[in-house]
Amino acid sequence: MTYCVAIRNQAGLVFLSDSRTNAGVDQISTFRKMHIYEVPGERVMVLLTAGNLAVSQAVASGLKAQMGNPGEKSLASCPNMFSAAKLVGDAVRKVYARDAQSLKEFGIEFNVSLIFGGQVGSEEPRLFNVYSPGNFIEATDETPYFQIGESKYGKPILDRVIGGGLSLEEVAKCALISMDSTIKSNLSVGLPLDLMCYERDALKVTKHKLIDSRDEYFASIRGRWAEQLKKVFNELPEPGYWRS
Repeated sequence: MTYCVAIRNQAGLVFLSDSRTNAGVDQISTFRKMHIYEVPGERVMVLLTAGNLAVSQAVASGLKAQMGNPGEKSLASCPNMFSAAKLVGDAVRKVYARDAQSLKEFGIEFNVSLIFGGQVGSEEPRLFNVYSPGNFIEATDETPYFQIGESKYGKPILDRVIGGGLSLEEVAKCALISMDSTIKSNLSVGLPLDLMCYERDALKVTKHKLIDSRDEYFASIRGRWAEQLKKVFNELPEPGYWRS
């Protein structure tokens, strides 16, 4: 299992993913689930992946290979983010056509979920959620974030905090607390984390951080968040329903 979240606001885009793929008493595997496609000064695109690891890696690697072939339509040549999202959907369908039947014969479901976002030229930064059939939806002002994987534990803080006027740093802090809530409640999500903050109109990667167990900031906000939750809980009045 995994947990990935991406958030869009006026300042830009924030992407965060964990790296755990299998969890158990004696087996923990890690693979990075953030894939960055960049043409500095022209475009930056980020793909977050969840679901069957072989499927998601085939999609991400296929998109990367296309960028290395100048004669092929690729994320490096798409005129806008909508066209790029269609290309991601096409990549999913291509892997499905090749592998779905073979997977089915072994009792394995074709399962992949993707978050794709970025900016091309002077266009607005955009964010998409791409599904297993290759279709997708786009983030809006009313729905400014997407989650894939183990999403339920990290959703409440996003719903309460994410809104207009936040800086990218504040959005990143909210995403990290969302991730901490998920790690706390689900063994199948874990460190290290990939965090990327894309500043609107930068058209290059400037803020990309790998967060592991030695990261002082993440350790600090995890501890302080837990302490403050307990403090607020203790300050809330107890229910008086049964008082005479």
